[in-house]
Amino acid sequence: MDNTFAFVIAAVVLLLFVLLEFKKHKNIEAKSREAAEKGKLRSDGPQSQHPHIDVTNCIGCAACTHVCPEGDVLAMLGGKAVIVNGYKCIGHSLCAEACPVGAITMVMASPSMGANMPSLTPAYETTIKNMFIVGELGGLALIKNAINQGRDCIDNVANRVNAMGARRSVPNVVDVLIVGAGPAGISASLRAIEKKLTYLTVDEGEMGGTVAKYPRQKLVMTSPVEFPMYGKFKKMELSKEELLAFWSKVLQRVDFKFRQGEKVEDVKKGEDGLFTLVTAKGQYRSHAVILAIGKGGSPRKLGVKGEELPKVMYRLIEADHYINKKILVVGGGDSAIEAAMGLAHQVGNDVTLSYRKEAFSRLKERNAQRIQECTRKGKVKVVFNSVPAEFKQNSVVLDVKGKLQEIPNDAVWIFAGGEPPTAFLQKIGVGLGSRDMTLEAGKEAREARDARAASSFKNQLVEA
Repeated sequence: MDNTFAFVIAAVVLLLFVLLEFKKHKNIEAKSREAAEKGKLRSDGPQSQHPHIDVTNCIGCAACTHVCPEGDVLAMLGGKAVIVNGYKCIGHSLCAEACPVGAITMVMASPSMGANMPSLTPAYETTIKNMFIVGELGGLALIKNAINQGRDCIDNVANRVNAMGARRSVPNVVDVLIVGAGPAGISASLRAIEKKLTYLTVDEGEMGGTVAKYPRQKLVMTSPVEFPMYGKFKKMELSKEELLAFWSKVLQRVDFKFRQGEKVEDVKKGEDGLFTLVTAKGQYRSHAVILAIGKGGSPRKLGVKGEELPKVMYRLIEADHYINKKILVVGGGDSAIEAAMGLAHQVGNDVTLSYRKEAFSRLKERNAQRIQECTRKGKVKVVFNSVPAEFKQNSVVLDVKGKLQEIPNDAVWIFAGGEPPTAFLQKIGVGLGSRDMTLEAGKEAREARDARAASSFKNQLVEA
């Protein structure tokens, strides 16, 4: 009798466990289908580094879908991990690290994504000898990647200039000129100091590059990275202010040779192999040049009547400087959403967000959730299927599904992306073209994997 009762209890517990697991998998499938449907709103795929999933090895554990900071890039469909919102991926690579069977490798975007990208060697060298490109402009996002590239590129430059011997010493010529003071440029500058190279860093803006232009308290995702003149940097998530403060602290320890507010107008290479970098304030010469200028370029304008008015802006840095205003934000990306929410939380602001499509389709998961909450609470009014038709002194005219609506307005922010620096690269002679970046990155991934395996085998032999 006791055995029968115990068996019944065990069967009930087992059944409950099975039902809970079944329900869990049903919920995962439902969320995956929802994410896949959202992904269909965008036809473009990954723009840079992204996961490649070997479905023959994937065991369907879903570990990769839980670690991505960007939300529903990956989902479980048919018991396998698949990419459903590839355009969101910016190459964190946490999914590859989380996969217990090695079914995910990080590769670059498809060849079609590289049609207007600079042609680079594995050492980040352009088609012009001793001119290099590092950071986002080379195809990889993430602060971690920019820091690694800036550091590694300087190592290559140091080897080259040290091999020059007496030819290296030329009056008023530095070893390397670094264009851009964002993550890649700062990393390159500090590595140059470590390597005892003569250098100069110039930027048309301020120290921090694009990060300095982020809205206040914007979270900046990063990863552990080896930072020159500092060592291992371990924080996984920090704000814009915290990151800038960290950089300032490190740079204060060294003699940071920086020219702020100097836009580079031209870079010329002479017959003697020396570069001349031309800005509005002067000229500088060097043996090598590193471009760490990002790919955002100048803000893209809409070409709408009245866009030249002073109230129309393209970057928001300090949201709390604007109170009791009627505000229009134009755009549907993360920058537009973050600006609209930041402005909406200031005293007395009435914020309208205009987006040309019928739904948001390219937001980080946390921003998608926050804008829904702001809309529900009435802090932000979202007008889908709308575009600005005219900006007036005290109002704006929106075209909403073909019908014009005029609303009172004091200030406008437009977030329509940026014009990439393609024209500048062409002007200075950098070759552009299509590269099979997936093949390149896949080869590098295999070589790195084989090197790790060989090192592990060697260590095992030593221990034996």
